[in-house]
Amino acid sequence: MHYTCPSCGAINRIPDDKQQQQGTCGRCKSDLFTGHPLELNDADFQRFIAKNDLPVLVDFWASWCGPCKMMAPIFTQVCGQMQHKVRFAKVNTEVAQHTSAQFAIRSIPTLILFHQGREVDRLAGALPAPQLTQWINQALSKI
Repeated sequence: MHYTCPSCGAINRIPDDKQQQQGTCGRCKSDLFTGHPLELNDADFQRFIAKNDLPVLVDFWASWCGPCKMMAPIFTQVCGQMQHKVRFAKVNTEVAQHTSAQFAIRSIPTLILFHQGREVDRLAGALPAPQLTQWINQALSKI
């Protein structure tokens, strides 16, 4: 499977039998799985969602949004639990305005699950960890 490095953006191939291991980038030697969502912007968004073989869950958020602040630690917690099943990323809608407009983000937080660059499912609003995990698993069943 192919994974985009969260540090340098290089595409790395990890054999199927080693996917549950941590893995390091062949170019920059950083960990491929950090247990934390990656911050994306307009410049690196498309490459990250299109070049990962794993689905990518993106949290569109803003710094002034109360529900977004409440959701942030939950999103990070679920990322740590599911990082080998789904890649997790965050997009600040104030910074990545082009990407936010491209996906018609009207309310935040909005979660979008992508697979091979295409939108699979979308959810608006904050969720507790068990419901977020359940929603992710349901969305993954659509792939």
